[in-house]
Amino acid sequence: MAKPAFKDAPLRREIEGLAKQQDHHTLACWAAECAERVLHVFEAQQSEDLRALDAIAAGRGWIRGEIAMVDARKAAFAAHAAARESDNPAASAASRAAGHVAATAHVKEHAVHAATYAVKAIFYDCPIEDQERRVLEERTWQYQNLLGGNTDNGERTR
Repeated sequence: MAKPAFKDAPLRREIEGLAKQQDHHTLACWAAECAERVLHVFEAQQSEDLRALDAIAAGRGWIRGEIAMVDARKAAFAAHAAARESDNPAASAASRAAGHVAATAHVKEHAVHAATYAVKAIFYDCPIEDQERRVLEERTWQYQNLLGGNTDNGERTR
C-alpha cells in the first residue's frame, strides 16, 4: 500500500520565519528536542539500530562543545543511511529528523528540517483520521518551544 501524501500544517511558515531569527545554539537544541519526541518511532521498528540515537547524541555533544562538527556530520550521514534502509516511512522520517539534528552542527538551517521530519514521522505513524490533528499539535509544540527560546545545555529535557 502506498503511503499517503504528507500534508503539513500552515504553521510551518511561521516556524521557518521564527527559526531565521534564532542563533545556532538555540536551533541545535530545538532540533534535538524535536527529534527526540519521535525517536521512539524509529526505535520501535529498528530496535538494534543506534544510528538515529547516535545522531541526536552527536548533535547534543556538539552543543556542549564535546565533539567537532565533522564528527557530528558523520553521525548525520549514518542516520540518513539508516533512514534509506528502512522500509517504514515513519521510522525513516524519524531517523532523518535525528540526522538533521547532527547536521545542524554544520549548518543551522538543518534544524528546520529536523522539525519537518519529526512531523512527518508523526504523520506516518498515526491513523489517517488523526494525521491532521497530530501534525497541527506537533507544529504548535514546535512553534511554542522555539518561540520560548527553550535552550538547554545539551541535555534531554523531556
